[in-house]
Amino acid sequence: MTGEACAASFRFVNIANLIQLAVSAVAVALLVGLAALMTRGLGAPPLDEAAARRGLAEEFPGAPIDGLWLAADGRGAVARSGDRALVLSRMGDGYVARQVAWTVAAGAAVRDGKVHIALRDPGAPRVVLAFPAWPPKELAA
Repeated sequence: MTGEACAASFRFVNIANLIQLAVSAVAVALLVGLAALMTRGLGAPPLDEAAARRGLAEEFPGAPIDGLWLAADGRGAVARSGDRALVLSRMGDGYVARQVAWTVAAGAAVRDGKVHIALRDPGAPRVVLAFPAWPPKELAA
C-alpha cells in the first residue's frame, strides 16, 4: 500500500469512528436526561389524622390506637398502641410504618425541634419527625 492510500484509509476510519462516538454520546445524553425526568416523583401528600389512622390500620390491623400525634410538617406520625409505638414516616413517594417499644419512642432524643426515634432496622435505622414538644404534654402529666 502506498503512503497516500494508507493515509486516506486512516482518515476515513477516524472520521467514521468520530461520527459513531458523537452519535453514541448524543444517545447516552438523551437516555440520561430521560432517566432524570422519570425519577422525579410527586411525593406523598402531608398526613392528616384520617390519613394517619388509615395508614396505621392498613399496616397494623387490629392494633388499638390509644393516642395519635402528627408531626408539625405532616411528614409523619406516632401512635401509641399499648406498650408499642407505631411510627409512620415519609420515605420517597410514600410512607413507611415501623413499630418500637413505647419507652424507646417516649424517650427519644430531641434536637433542633425534631425527635430522633431509633428504629433499629437496617432499612430505616431512625426516623426524624418535627414535633412542637416531645413527649406529648398529656403523657407527661
